[in-house]
Amino acid sequence: MDNIAFIGGGNMARSLIGGLVPGRVAAASLHVAEPVDALRDALARDFGVHVSPDNATAARAADTWVLGVKPQVLREVCEALSPIAQGSRPLIVSIAAGITTAQLDRWLGGRMAIVRAMPNTPALVGAGVTGLFANARVHAQQRERTQHLLNAAGRTVWIDDEARMDAVTAVSGSGPAYVFLLAEAMQAAGEAEGLSPDAARVLAYQTILGAGRMLCESDVDAAELRRRVTSPNGTTHAAVQSFEADGFRALVQRAVHAAAVRGKELSDAND
Repeated sequence: MDNIAFIGGGNMARSLIGGLVPGRVAAASLHVAEPVDALRDALARDFGVHVSPDNATAARAADTWVLGVKPQVLREVCEALSPIAQGSRPLIVSIAAGITTAQLDRWLGGRMAIVRAMPNTPALVGAGVTGLFANARVHAQQRERTQHLLNAAGRTVWIDDEARMDAVTAVSGSGPAYVFLLAEAMQAAGEAEGLSPDAARVLAYQTILGAGRMLCESDVDAAELRRRVTSPNGTTHAAVQSFEADGFRALVQRAVHAAAVRGKELSDAND
């Protein structure tokens, strides 16, 4: 891969760098701009990458830019970097939620190859998933480069319609929080049934881990896996019936829709 600049050295940038070094790319090809001294020093110490407090310094050294700053400040960052972008024409990979490729293109001065990416926090342990959308200026080699970069944090899925990226955010970007909420609820329910906090926690967490592995490692879909563990009139059947009676599916659908709507609102607010 060519040189890569990370504009922002937070958790997601760190997870990607950790997946790239060693093995996928040389540390010398990675340049990180991060204003926080402690974060910057830790990246240099842990991975041997080039670091700077200045965005322009990192950007000038790279053919691919990974924009990892907060959506609220991304416009300011892009507009400041637009002269460099117009001169060098890097591949832009943005991991900012709710910011469209059209917005990024406008802020960077126009005619840019841009990939919009939506990773999630399990990327921090190499088990993430990232939805990707490329604008029309991204060519095949750049798509391959982007996929190689994001595969460092887990699996990738290409989305053909950018309007569906808010749905990606709602399902996978925000999705780990839904699972964490389920884990909290399962642990609390176990304690209410008389289990100790430690026992309830291990049972809930390991059950979610095991079920997740079955989903990802099996060719069988979720509905069939559920049916296989739901004996008629058994304990699982009683629990699933309770979920269904309380409108569990509709509740999840409303929650995901609320997240998708909020993603659109973030885009509009930063236009």
